[in-house]
Amino acid sequence: MQMNWPPRAEEDAIDTKEVSALRPVTLVLGGAASGKSRHAETLIETGFGTAWTGATYIATAHAGDAEMIDRIKRHQQRRGDRWQTVEEPMALAYAIARHAAPDRPVLVDCLTLWITNVMLADRDADRETRHLVDTLAGLSGPVVFVANEVGLGIVPMNPLARAFRDLAGNLNQAIAAAADRVQFLAAGLPLTLKDN
Repeated sequence: MQMNWPPRAEEDAIDTKEVSALRPVTLVLGGAASGKSRHAETLIETGFGTAWTGATYIATAHAGDAEMIDRIKRHQQRRGDRWQTVEEPMALAYAIARHAAPDRPVLVDCLTLWITNVMLADRDADRETRHLVDTLAGLSGPVVFVANEVGLGIVPMNPLARAFRDLAGNLNQAIAAAADRVQFLAAGLPLTLKDN
């Protein structure tokens, strides 16, 4: 995959030695409360070294109830003011392309909620996934995706849950194939599955 990022030193002001720890596309997988979101944030915060000035957090969740509103607020407070939050539950490829920049990485949290939104809107999930993957090749800055690994449990009993599991699994596989780095989180500990 030909990426526009990382920048070449002769073309951009950013020292590529400073950004070498952050890959053009990273996928962080894990179960619920595995530490994947915090790990993804840390990858971005440390990936630029002292050159890091901020990042864009693309949130795909809907704040549907008081508990979720409180959870979102706590996450925003934890990240601090160097993170710009963009809420985009559906047009994810557009939002990533719009906000990725050589000096401003993007964190997408999370792909699983995004594919849920796509499914509930009765959109073609395969087409949306292909569009998202195709967008990655033209980005001008790094992106880190967070996703739930939903295939480690038993096969769900109802057709809707099985369809969701399959769509989420297919999405994770497609992003993992396109990613330069893939990590799996368990109990806050990362296991690197791929690192190009």
